[in-house]
Amino acid sequence: MPVDSLLKQEGRDAEGRFRKGASGNPAGRPRGVRNKATEAAERLLEGEAEALTRTAVERALDGDPAALRLCLDRIIPPRRGRTVRLAGAPPVRSAADLGDTMAAIATAATGGAITPGEAAELARVVEIFVRAVETSDFERRLRQLEDRCDAGA
Repeated sequence: MPVDSLLKQEGRDAEGRFRKGASGNPAGRPRGVRNKATEAAERLLEGEAEALTRTAVERALDGDPAALRLCLDRIIPPRRGRTVRLAGAPPVRSAADLGDTMAAIATAATGGAITPGEAAELARVVEIFVRAVETSDFERRLRQLEDRCDAGA
């Protein structure tokens, strides 16, 4: 879209970007105001929730796969995350334990005990732990150097 046409759009600055406070909402509705089509659909469905739910359940029980999926998605929501236990992973108390921990993560992922995504998340936790140890170690060493300098002065 050429810049000239962007300038003609309401709420844009000279570079064609939205001005602060202008979210790009072409209707210029204030925040929280609902779409008229959504409101109309809600009015049509008002009072019909029980009948619609009953119909969906009946169709699911009759074997309609879409209705069955809809019902099951409401009963059993998708899992957001799960607890991951790594067999044989040592407790992590210091940076020295991290090699064995990463090996346990890789073994669990390649063996199918955890998903690659879960392995990546665990590796991030290990990375954060390493950064925390490095920061703590740096702080300790800096304090020791400062103490030596103060003692020598």
